[in-house]
Amino acid sequence: MACLLLAGPGLWSAALASPSLHALAPTHAQVIVTDSESPPAADDPRWQRRPLAQDEPGPSAWYRLRFDAPAPGTPADGPLMLYLPYFYGGGRVLLNGGLVAELPRTTAAQRVRWERPLLLPVAALQARGNELLVHAHAEYQGTATSLPRLVLGPQHLLQPMFERRLFFVRTLPVVTWVAGSVVGLLVLFIWLQRRDEVDYGLFGLAALLWAQRTSTFVLEVLPAGTWDLWRAVYHLCTGGFVVVMALFVLNMAGWGRRGLTRALLAYAALGPLAYLAWGEGAARVWTAGLLPVGLGILVVAIAATWRRRSAETVAVAAAVVASVLAGVHDQLVATRSPLIMDRLPEWGDHHLFLLHHAANVLLLVMGVLLALRFVRSLNAVELANRTLEARVQQREREIAASYQRIAALQREQAATDERQRIMRDLHDGLGSQLFTSLSRAERGAMDSGAMADTLRGAIDQMRVAVEALASEEQDFQAAFGNFRFRWDARLRESGLTPRWDIVIPDSGADGVSPLAPHDALQLLHIIQEALTNVLKHARASTVTVRVALVDAELAVEVADDGAGIADTGPVPTAAGDTRHGGRGRANMRNRAQRLGGQLEWQSLGPGTCVRLRAPWQRPAATGGAACDG
Repeated sequence: MACLLLAGPGLWSAALASPSLHALAPTHAQVIVTDSESPPAADDPRWQRRPLAQDEPGPSAWYRLRFDAPAPGTPADGPLMLYLPYFYGGGRVLLNGGLVAELPRTTAAQRVRWERPLLLPVAALQARGNELLVHAHAEYQGTATSLPRLVLGPQHLLQPMFERRLFFVRTLPVVTWVAGSVVGLLVLFIWLQRRDEVDYGLFGLAALLWAQRTSTFVLEVLPAGTWDLWRAVYHLCTGGFVVVMALFVLNMAGWGRRGLTRALLAYAALGPLAYLAWGEGAARVWTAGLLPVGLGILVVAIAATWRRRSAETVAVAAAVVASVLAGVHDQLVATRSPLIMDRLPEWGDHHLFLLHHAANVLLLVMGVLLALRFVRSLNAVELANRTLEARVQQREREIAASYQRIAALQREQAATDERQRIMRDLHDGLGSQLFTSLSRAERGAMDSGAMADTLRGAIDQMRVAVEALASEEQDFQAAFGNFRFRWDARLRESGLTPRWDIVIPDSGADGVSPLAPHDALQLLHIIQEALTNVLKHARASTVTVRVALVDAELAVEVADDGAGIADTGPVPTAAGDTRHGGRGRANMRNRAQRLGGQLEWQSLGPGTCVRLRAPWQRPAATGGAACDG
């Protein structure tokens, strides 16, 4: 940016020194400082030859330039134009008595600072003796009037100059104003969510302050009633921006101190207060005091770069150096310091300020560094998440493997416990029966028929145990199917007509959990004992076996149409109850108790019904079973 601006005056000098370009760029004019709205007379003795772009004491002044028309150019050169790089206080431009342009000017009702350049077409030039009159007014301060060094020449020469300056003093400030406000508010919103990220808050505040400060290039006309308030805000934004930059650099260097922070903030607030109390003069003194602050920023940035020597500190230091030098430059141009005017008079006369461009570069560097820091933080978080996910997945695999080992051990332990329970049951039931039968046989108290019945019962118990233990995946349906096949044949051989009513859903279809082998063994023993009693005592012709699931309860009934029993009603399951007598019934009651269920005998007249109610492991469907009669 600075290179393009620096090229401006040099281009004009080179262009105007070439006769082929047919342009005029006067450096002096006749001036009369007066409040009169009418042009002074040509022979007014107050006309004095004065340099252009120099402040004249007074609220307004008339400028007169007399010139001969430049030599005609080619048609490609375009019409003649009058170029003014700025026209701060506004006013009128007249050529040979005719109005060329009139701009708003500072009055009691409004304040004007016309920053943008002007490119005005001129016509009706005389070959000799043309007179250009410019009535210039003081800008917003109202104490001095000046007219810039204007240029009269063909459009093709002046148009690029006009557009270049318009871009830097008008278009770019508008972009800065809008973009800085949006970015500043957005970053401040992010900082409000994460107060520990101080650099983001400082950057957002700096962008917002500088955007409002840049509005001085955008707001050219303001009501007089709001002018002082706006200028106070302008000074607050200027000082605030410098102070925030100082805090940012101090924070980057790790040298931030609470007392120093308070002192800088207090000085930033002093500027607008001084302006409101004593006017622009006090504000100028306060603005000059910002230069040492800027130099301090420069020293801290260089020291931090020397200590850390990173790309970030070097970039910030370079941007700070450029901004501080630009601020010093602008102060020298604004005060028309001999350091500028003696060496670069055209530069100083055209009021080419650099701070608002250097500050944009500084904010851009800060924004890029913070964006890179944000991206690095996101990458670090993403890497940490990936690492954590990998560790969690590894731990999940380890836990799953551990669960599988535990489940396998539990299954193995459950199977061992189940085998032990069945072994105890076989020992207490089948073993006791065989031992008793053996003792009777040794005493000669058991004939061959009784011996056959005993052995048959023992075989039945062994088969029930094997079926309950050997069914695939502990499937009760398979175990009961084997049991039914064996007993169906035996009942028919004995002259009974068996009826089987099985309404338990398949475990694979409805998800009904099968009975544990030990529970299945108890259940099959109860049904087997009931069927044995029917064969031995009922003298029945038909027997019905129902097994159903009723509201999460296993219902089992064995009903016959035989002789029946003498009494009816529930049979208590308490141990030692002998009201009904018989070892078989006692065993059935014990097995029902192991299932957590209730066993009942009911006389049907004719016939008997043995009913078992026990809880089911996992309910999934409903069914029903009831004794006829």
